[in-house]
Amino acid sequence: MAKEFKRYLITSALPYANGPVHIGHLAGVYVPSDIYTRYLRMRGRDVVSVCGSDEHGVPITIKARKEGVSPQAVVDRYHEIIKDSFSRLGISFDIYSRTSSPTHRVTASDFFRKLYDEGKFIERTSMQYYDEEAGTFLADRYIVGTCPRCGNDRAYGDQCEKCGSTLSPDELIEPRSAVSGAVPVKRETKHWYLPLDKYEGFLRRWILEGHKEWKSNVYGQCKSWLDLGLQPRAVSRDLDWGIPVPVEGAEGKVLYVWFDAPIGYISATKDLTPDWEKYWKDGGTKMVHFIGKDNIVFHCIVFPSMLEAHGGYILPENVPANEFLNLEGDKISTSRNWAVWLHEYLDEFPGKEDVLRYVLCANAPETKDNDFTWRDFQARNNNELVAILGNFVNRALVLTKKYYDGVVPACGELTDYDRATIAEIGGIKASLEADIENYRFREALKDAMNFARIGNKYLADTEPWKVVKNDPERVKTILNIALQITANITVAIEPFMPFSADKILKMLNLERMSWDGLGSMSLVASGHVIDEPALLFEKIEDDVIEAQLKKLADIKAANAAAEAAAHVMAQKEEIAFDDFGKMDIRVSTILAAEKVAKTKKLLKLTVDTGIDKRTIVSGIAEHFAPEELVGRQVLVLVNLAPRELKGITSNGMILMAEDATGKLVLLGPENKVNDGAIVG
Repeated sequence: MAKEFKRYLITSALPYANGPVHIGHLAGVYVPSDIYTRYLRMRGRDVVSVCGSDEHGVPITIKARKEGVSPQAVVDRYHEIIKDSFSRLGISFDIYSRTSSPTHRVTASDFFRKLYDEGKFIERTSMQYYDEEAGTFLADRYIVGTCPRCGNDRAYGDQCEKCGSTLSPDELIEPRSAVSGAVPVKRETKHWYLPLDKYEGFLRRWILEGHKEWKSNVYGQCKSWLDLGLQPRAVSRDLDWGIPVPVEGAEGKVLYVWFDAPIGYISATKDLTPDWEKYWKDGGTKMVHFIGKDNIVFHCIVFPSMLEAHGGYILPENVPANEFLNLEGDKISTSRNWAVWLHEYLDEFPGKEDVLRYVLCANAPETKDNDFTWRDFQARNNNELVAILGNFVNRALVLTKKYYDGVVPACGELTDYDRATIAEIGGIKASLEADIENYRFREALKDAMNFARIGNKYLADTEPWKVVKNDPERVKTILNIALQITANITVAIEPFMPFSADKILKMLNLERMSWDGLGSMSLVASGHVIDEPALLFEKIEDDVIEAQLKKLADIKAANAAAEAAAHVMAQKEEIAFDDFGKMDIRVSTILAAEKVAKTKKLLKLTVDTGIDKRTIVSGIAEHFAPEELVGRQVLVLVNLAPRELKGITSNGMILMAEDATGKLVLLGPENKVNDGAIVG
């Protein structure tokens, strides 16, 4: 039997205040969180929803350094952008706080100090990378170098994003600081660690035995971490931006952001209500963390261990983490600007807040990574919101206005079909509730949309526009039922599309209704006068979508140009003109090509230089098939000293360039010219 709760505490992952919010954040965390919270409010539950900006850590200082401003200026700017964007999209937090607030500083400091005083931490001295130019220790993510696995020269100290390998800074070839570009050195430093290994038994009992109902991706990741064995984790770091470690001898050290940030849920609740303890310390509270999959370990392993170590706090009942949302087949990346930013969407699509909410829920990455495409966005708007939901609501209201001057007709004698339709409407509620309460929001949205689907079918089958000519009394019943379905829609879609629910209510001339009314066929009284009908949604035309696709294409082109620029080698040392004049470069035609036995890279080429026919050995076998080279005109450095390769004397060098992807490009004339033509 499911446990009954007195109240609910909903937390949403704190967005990092070094940039705006994008659709990946929304689909993974904030839209699901808002759906669940709005549903609980409609049920009359005691619920608070807390969130806020995560404002500490190295990414903030790097952003500030690049922009030439203070870290506080960075977080102030993005905190306001994020907070405003959430509000405009209808994300209805009870409080949107920030980790730079005075309340948070005190709360986080007191939390650390209690664990410190009770001996819950261990102290360790270790050698860590230090940027002497920037005067700061470097987190793994802020050390870059060449990946030892694939050769990517921009791998991070914790991961290579090109090949996906997990790395440590010591494995990088030629590591350098991402802050200044300087070569870092190792320095000794002392930090405090939370010994997570001591909490393995508690975590196994709590998660693996006590919460088998959790989503498989969450449960599986927790089990994997526990099976591998937990290690102590640092709770402090060397940095001048953050909450100072509140103990003597900790000058220049702050609380590590992963320790600091989740305490932000507590401090936000403190700022919201003086009764904050009943939400955090009463076993009658159900706490649910909404996060993305990259935060599972922090919310299921680390934060619960912190709460257990502290004592007196409740633990989350569920952590329904979502997977990732991609964009047009490519991973969303803030550094590459490959994203649909919420504040830009709201400016470019005014009045279409619910379209985005709908699409992100309908395509939510609940069990696997999913892809957002602008074509799918357009199709869902036009084929579902306009053609199904908007169409039904408009027909029901327009016909009522047309036949009865907006006065709701009384329901007369019911047919078997009427009764079947009413029963079908009444049956949706249980499924919708079960899906929301079990965090299956995609299925729940389908349930909500089924009210409109049933309504459309009912009107199409009963054809009131035809029946009115011969049986006007029958039409009164048909439209009464259609209006009751319309009123039900406002209840069913409010958690998902609150702006649209309000628009329908305005057209119905009704106030918001509680969840208890869902399924009732007496939500609109006969004789009630509705307001003027209006279109609920508008079609999105192709040119609007083309503009968004062009925007992304421009971003991709800019990224490619930046990638190419990053791979351009620095200019070599200066030479005299006479040095260049010694080089004899001739247009030549490749007459024959074959692979050199027992090698992967070498091709043996026979070329006509216009002077003679000669053999050149070139390391291009991995880029070109022999048959595609024959007949090509290329540039050859003909007076290069002969060199023996695999027993073959090579007389010259084929000239080529390498693009940003590592692909080789043969250099040659655009139009055919005589072999032997001199380049210079």
